[in-house]
Amino acid sequence: MLRKIIRIDEEKCTGCGLCAGACHEGAIEMVDGKAKLTREDYCDGLGDCLPACPTGAISFEEREAPAYDAEAVRAAQQAKQASEPLPCGCPGSQSRVIRRAPAAEAPAAPPASQLSQWPVQIKLAPVRAPYFAGASLLIAADCAAYAYGSFHQDFIRGRITLIGCPKLDEGDYAEKLTEIIAGNDIKSVTIVRMEVPCCGGIENAAKRAIQASGKFLPWQVVTLSTDGRILER
Repeated sequence: MLRKIIRIDEEKCTGCGLCAGACHEGAIEMVDGKAKLTREDYCDGLGDCLPACPTGAISFEEREAPAYDAEAVRAAQQAKQASEPLPCGCPGSQSRVIRRAPAAEAPAAPPASQLSQWPVQIKLAPVRAPYFAGASLLIAADCAAYAYGSFHQDFIRGRITLIGCPKLDEGDYAEKLTEIIAGNDIKSVTIVRMEVPCCGGIENAAKRAIQASGKFLPWQVVTLSTDGRILER
């Protein structure tokens, strides 16, 4: 078909690669140090690459070319995104958008907090405190309360809460948690973690602490997805 499409002047092209980066469709690639329009069917003819070129090597021309294939472009973009390494190599750092349907009606009043003690951060918590007597202990990843909408009602209520992030906090929680469990009348332990691998640190620390305390306690691990679902309990 006859349509408008870009033209790259190889004589003017310095191989800076700015046009390839500006082409969201992936129609331009660097070949032998020069920018090339390698997929004519990926070029939408809108020219996002034009202002990126510092030498004026890109222009429009009207000629016979394959039609722009939007579906193929979307498939290529999705494949590229899936193959790119995650930030820091960590799934927990991967950006994503969570889309939810709007609530039909706003609640008349916010739910009451179920938190019964302070502080909650593992690093700040005392080793012994009156509220540990006969306590059901909740050891949770700090992201969990943000991901799971009913966290107060389903997990904090009736428990003493300790939170942490093994990826961001320095040191290991196991020693502190061992002191808390061994030195107090703890009745049970619930561990709530996110699905991301780095969250395994808080689960492992809690398990090691229970074992090192020498006590036989009922315990469970609940794993949450990043979009707020219970994956395993």
